Amino acid sequence: MVGLGWSFVTPLLMLAVYTFIFSQVFQSRWGDLEQLGPMGFAINLFAGMIVFNLFNESATKAPDLVVANPNYVTKLIFPLHVLAAVNVASATFHALTSLVILIVFKLVAVHTIQLSFLWLPLVWLPLIAGSLALSWVLSALGVFLRDISQVVGVVTSMLMFLSAVFYPVSSLPLRWQPVLMLNPLVIIIEQTRRVTVSGLNPSLMYIVVGCLIGLVCCEVSFRCFQRARHGFADVL
Repeated sequence: MVGLGWSFVTPLLMLAVYTFIFSQVFQSRWGDLEQLGPMGFAINLFAGMIVFNLFNESATKAPDLVVANPNYVTKLIFPLHVLAAVNVASATFHALTSLVILIVFKLVAVHTIQLSFLWLPLVWLPLIAGSLALSWVLSALGVFLRDISQVVGVVTSMLMFLSAVFYPVSSLPLRWQPVLMLNPLVIIIEQTRRVTVSGLNPSLMYIVVGCLIGLVCCEVSFRCFQRARHGFADVL
């Protein structure tokens, strides 16, 4: 029960800190729900944090998935690709618990939940598929390149500030907005806010193209993982 409680307490603590720093210290503002002050800022911020944390948890744990379970490689016949799926499933569960908190915040702030929330599974499908594909690639690389976990940690720390988690894309100068949109996380976060905060339907183009790209990435990365696994036993 304590472990489950941390799934709620941890994002709340981080949300409180980020909301105070960016909305009160740096005086950042969002167009959506701006009339609610810090509460409106927290809702927008939390919607972005949920998406980023799902990706971050999947990516940072992936390099050690195979290395931390050598017996599954050398002593047992085990479907190693399942480790990445469990990793992403765990991150998705934590995202869903955070989503419950977001819904509560939204009910307290505006006393209603729009039907656009029902689009969220489709909005998150490219995110989950992409996280799974990345987990397969990083878990295979982690066997041969043991320092990959340190590299992933640095990259994800940079992505936190380059993924429009703490600010809307519209607040950037026009010349930088197309550059930031090259980051897939920015698109996913913007679409998540669109359905959870603004109450609008997602972009149909995003749903179709995002799902197709996510499935293709999963297929390619799974095949690469299956080829690489033949060398795991010798390295471990």
